[in-house]
Amino acid sequence: MSWNDQGNNNGSRDPWGRNNNPPPDIDELIKKFRAQINSLFGGSSGGGNGGLKKILPSILIAIVLIYSAFGIYTVDAQEEAVILRFGKYSATKGPGIHWNPPFIDNRFIVNTEKLFTHTTNSSMLTKDENIVNVEVAVQYKRSNPVFFLLEASAPEDSLAQASEAELRHVVGSTSMDSVLTVGREQIAMDVKSRLQTRLDTYKTGIEVVAVSIRESRPPDAVKEAFDDVVKAREDEVRLRNEAETYANEVVPIARGEAKRAVEDAEGYKQKVISEAEGEASRFDQLLVEYSKSPEVTRQRLYLDAVQSVMNNSTKVMIDVKEGNNILYLPLDQIAAASLNPRRDSVDNFQDTSPSTLGSSIQEITDRVIEELRRRQDRR
Repeated sequence: MSWNDQGNNNGSRDPWGRNNNPPPDIDELIKKFRAQINSLFGGSSGGGNGGLKKILPSILIAIVLIYSAFGIYTVDAQEEAVILRFGKYSATKGPGIHWNPPFIDNRFIVNTEKLFTHTTNSSMLTKDENIVNVEVAVQYKRSNPVFFLLEASAPEDSLAQASEAELRHVVGSTSMDSVLTVGREQIAMDVKSRLQTRLDTYKTGIEVVAVSIRESRPPDAVKEAFDDVVKAREDEVRLRNEAETYANEVVPIARGEAKRAVEDAEGYKQKVISEAEGEASRFDQLLVEYSKSPEVTRQRLYLDAVQSVMNNSTKVMIDVKEGNNILYLPLDQIAAASLNPRRDSVDNFQDTSPSTLGSSIQEITDRVIEELRRRQDRR
């Protein structure tokens, strides 16, 4: 082995250990690279284009599938999708699965059923030139997604400004007492109506669902005076309720008494009519008897009149023949009448000592009748 062989079979090393092989050829490297590419696509060095043609459809199909997959989207039941094609409005999609070409159509999904709340709190001037602090809450939803996205640049900012403007207008047309007490519900209704009209004019696509007055209070400087007014009003309501309760208790009683009085009057009316009819019938019968025997009927009427007078009188005058008249005073009857002046004299006469009083009356009556007969005989 020569001195420069160094155990290298190729004999490419010099005595100093350096490699004496020439540098690789550039053309050879290019050929090797092309061969590797051709083998990658399934071809040979002589027909590399054949393998590329075989896998090109698969590549295109994969690209189409990936492109199509990017265009599939889902819209929920409470949402709507607004489609813009090259920046211009194209369509509105409802709930479901949809597809639009990517990079051509842009979609914006808007929840049209979700409720949003905007709160406004500020000091305002009332109709009677008083200042009140009012806090109002506006609940709304994005009912028209096309208007909400395309027509107005900042629809929710428009809502905030319009709600405060309409609230100031309504409060400025209402007195302070109404704003703080009974008029809050009406104020909320008026604000809702005016606010919805204003938002429709602006084409914001917002629907006002409800407006509520959360708080309305006077400034701290007049709060004590207003509390006194509220207390006085509550006292008025309480007294009115008590009066109504008392009226509900008294009115039925008064109506019952009035009805009873009417019934008593009706009974008295019927009694008087019946007595009058009875007297008229009795007079007619007496007239018939009087026409038959005038003298006897006249005496009978006289006797009845005397008996009636004597029964209704506590004093009895007895005409005694050939002597002075006798005045009979039933003291027991007079005493009873003085103790109970409301009772009728006839009732008193009958109620006190019935045995003695009855015999006295009968005796007096017999004497009077006897005296009348005597006078009749003399004639």
